[in-house]
Amino acid sequence: MQNESGEVVDTYIPRKCSASGRIVGAKDHASVQIAIAEVDEKTGRMNGNLKHLVVSGFIRGMGESDGCLNRLCSESGILATVADQQ
Repeated sequence: MQNESGEVVDTYIPRKCSASGRIVGAKDHASVQIAIAEVDEKTGRMNGNLKHLVVSGFIRGMGESDGCLNRLCSESGILATVADQQ
């Protein structure tokens, strides 16, 4: 879509599934995007940075979203791994 001066505005940029790398289409109504806030270790307050995770409807339909979110959070350091908790 272009405005009067010919500049491209309001372009559609598709998201990619964080777990599988698949493109999440505009009609994928089963997909979810989760924003996880980063927290300051000393104060316990949000520092303004967000980590976005996208899970496609395909992954959710297979029932694998919980495991994928645990893996992605463990890899990015948001969640302690299962081995660290035991």
